[in-house]
Amino acid sequence: MTTATTGAETVDSASDHSAPVLHLTGPILLGPEQEISEAWVAGGRILHERPDLPAGAEIRALDGFVVPGLADLHCHLGIGDDGAGTTLATAREQALTDRATGVLLIRDAGSIIDNSPLQQQGDLPQLFRCGRHLARTRRYLRGYAHELEPEDLPAAVTAEAERSDGWVKLVGDWIDRRAGDLAPCWSGDDFAAAARAAHTAGARITTHTFDEETLPLVLDAGFDCLEHATGLTDETIRRVAEAGIPVVTTLVNVDEFETYASQGEAKFPTYAAHMRRLRASRFERTRDAHDAGVPLLVGTDAGGVLGHGIIHDELDELALAGLGATEILEAAAWAPRRFLGAPGLEDGAPADLLVLPRDPRADHQALRERSAVVLRGRVVAEE
Repeated sequence: MTTATTGAETVDSASDHSAPVLHLTGPILLGPEQEISEAWVAGGRILHERPDLPAGAEIRALDGFVVPGLADLHCHLGIGDDGAGTTLATAREQALTDRATGVLLIRDAGSIIDNSPLQQQGDLPQLFRCGRHLARTRRYLRGYAHELEPEDLPAAVTAEAERSDGWVKLVGDWIDRRAGDLAPCWSGDDFAAAARAAHTAGARITTHTFDEETLPLVLDAGFDCLEHATGLTDETIRRVAEAGIPVVTTLVNVDEFETYASQGEAKFPTYAAHMRRLRASRFERTRDAHDAGVPLLVGTDAGGVLGHGIIHDELDELALAGLGATEILEAAAWAPRRFLGAPGLEDGAPADLLVLPRDPRADHQALRERSAVVLRGRVVAEE
């Protein structure tokens, strides 16, 4: 029987014994420096030892390198190409598009619709929800967010913490049309009040941030994660590394900054120049953050401006930033699962995994060449 559980614990299909037993001939990559030679999948879970099987049980061998399903820690299920909320059926198709690329774990970083029913659909990636964006009035994309003034922010954070899976997403900065440039949307006291409200509610809080001036404010406030973080400087890289706060990369979105600059250049030339500088420094900044020890987590910002199914474009961007294949795999598979508390390939974990014909630690492009995608113990795609 399939049952839906609360929060980000999506459908549990471990009791489904109708799928054939899978023999993963390996190697099984448990982490950057840990592997085992083979594993088994039975009852929806990965097993490091051959299970006791009834006579005549169907066994199917899958040959190749095995890694956890990829993770996209910044996408939007339920926002269409036109920037409007979609139907739940369209949000489901977006999740299936991501699944087809090997993404089996998603943190939705803000959706216009309530996409929680997707968590009850056992053929979709595991989903952690941030609820809806929280933004300052008239300081974000129209229609995307709950728009607020500072006095209403703590209550709104508490409400989103209660309706999400333990995450709240705040828009930390956006263009200030009076100043003609990016600027923080909130004061340091506002950010601190938001963080206190989230933590009191037992949630974690993250922020969209492009601008350099926002980062010291959210670091002082005690935020738990940074989205985009294009404004990192040497000083804030040092602070982020010391605090162990992860940055969700979204380099495919940062590459679009030239488009945003061109759109705003006539009215806001300072903003346009700023966005172009941020885009030009994206690889150097990402490499410097990585070299300093900042945990990097893969996100695409798919949904809205960008279409779904672009995880491998993001991995290519990380390679251009100078990350090696194992470091890319860490950012795309192992580290996101540790950060969200989601299982990887440990004994007894839900079998959400990819089978690859060659070693992705030697070349991240091997992640594009999936022999099989296994979700909750079932082969859902083969190539």
